[in-house]
Amino acid sequence: MWVATVENIDWPSRRGLPVDSQKAEFIRLLDMHQRNRINAMIVQIRPVADAFYPSELEPWSEYLTGVQGQAPYPFYDPLKFMIEETHKRNMEFHAWCNPYRAVFNIYRSRVALNHVTRIQPGWFVNYGNDKEGVKKYFDPGNPDAQKFVTDVIKDVVTRYDVDAIHFDDYFYPYKVPGKDFPDGASFAKYGNGMKRDEWRRSNCDSIIRKLSVAIKAIKPNVKFGISPFGVWRNKSQDPEGSDTRAGVTNYDDLYADILLWQKKGWIDYVLPQCYWEIGFAKADYETLVDWWDSHAYGRHVYIGHGIYRVGSNAAWRDKNQIPDQIKILRDYEDIQGSAFFSSKSFQKNPNGWNDSLRGNYYSTWAIVPPMKWIDSIPPPNPTFSKAGKGFVVKKGVDSERLRSFLIYAFAPGVPDGDNPANIVKVIEGGDELILSDLFLADYKGKQIGVSVLDWNNNESGVVLIK
Repeated sequence: MWVATVENIDWPSRRGLPVDSQKAEFIRLLDMHQRNRINAMIVQIRPVADAFYPSELEPWSEYLTGVQGQAPYPFYDPLKFMIEETHKRNMEFHAWCNPYRAVFNIYRSRVALNHVTRIQPGWFVNYGNDKEGVKKYFDPGNPDAQKFVTDVIKDVVTRYDVDAIHFDDYFYPYKVPGKDFPDGASFAKYGNGMKRDEWRRSNCDSIIRKLSVAIKAIKPNVKFGISPFGVWRNKSQDPEGSDTRAGVTNYDDLYADILLWQKKGWIDYVLPQCYWEIGFAKADYETLVDWWDSHAYGRHVYIGHGIYRVGSNAAWRDKNQIPDQIKILRDYEDIQGSAFFSSKSFQKNPNGWNDSLRGNYYSTWAIVPPMKWIDSIPPPNPTFSKAGKGFVVKKGVDSERLRSFLIYAFAPGVPDGDNPANIVKVIEGGDELILSDLFLADYKGKQIGVSVLDWNNNESGVVLIK
């Protein structure tokens, strides 16, 4: 589930919301998605070179307190709070950062004195139009700008218990008709005889590689994921492209060669924004799912659903649109899941989709799939001992890298640990688990089994409690 903070799309509901209300809103949001059995939250913590956490590099976000650079009062660390609350509910926390957007609207955004655009104005360019708002962007061709962005991400990974760093589709910005991105000065200085388009793509390649190396050097278990625009290239532009007629592509317009990053192993997952409906003539949902499935290159692929489009046309008024999209992606071996943009779309149970998820499609626990290239070694099995009328279950000796206990309830004589329908509870953290007689009584006539997950979601063997 994506949670957008820019312009207060999803959370907080408005700038300057009191701290207690901010916390209460986020908890309600998490509880709703926990009921829908969402297992990973993608939360925007750096929307415009500002921060939803105390930082020496960037000011507090205006979307949090109402004034950029102003800390919350009474003071708290929103990122620490969000991570802890998310983990309590056995969800992963993916820290979503916008790489290059620095000022959302130069005419109405009030930029703090310690914002990097004031300290290093030469790193930035203005781009946009008066109708949609002129934004200020880092110049991706400036090596100092690349280093600064890398330092920001290194700081987050070092100080916080994030499960992943997540970037969206905004590398070079979407093109404004009749206006070229104003990076002529940096191209003249750093172009090295390359064609302009090739140079721009090389700049995006460079920042992704730098970030990949930096993240893994600090914490090898932290994932790095990209959520690109849904079309890499059209087949009319490249034989390798999809059978689509999109007016915008990652490769040609945003200068993001996603496939290269997957092939090189610089990213751990790709989450394309396939926000079109099934049967859309220019970019059919099923066509794109099929294309991304065949271009995984050994990395995880999740599909982005545009649930925010509910009601926008006949296709998105159809209550079967999202269920049918989920059915389609589940037929593909290299698609490991999906994500929804965005959180607030679920608040009114659009088309009954909350009910569909809870009752049908996400009716059982789903563990985030392990990334075997990070770590493929399963943790040691838990052990148990009798304690009164219940049991004490302990993690194996390597407890520091372990995340959760999984509790199974099996039909007698059928201990099927591969069927998620048998998982009755997931319990985060701690070195031991108490299975009380009251808990066991709830599953009378069942065999209880327990396993443990490590930080990469590798699962131990299932131990039957006898």
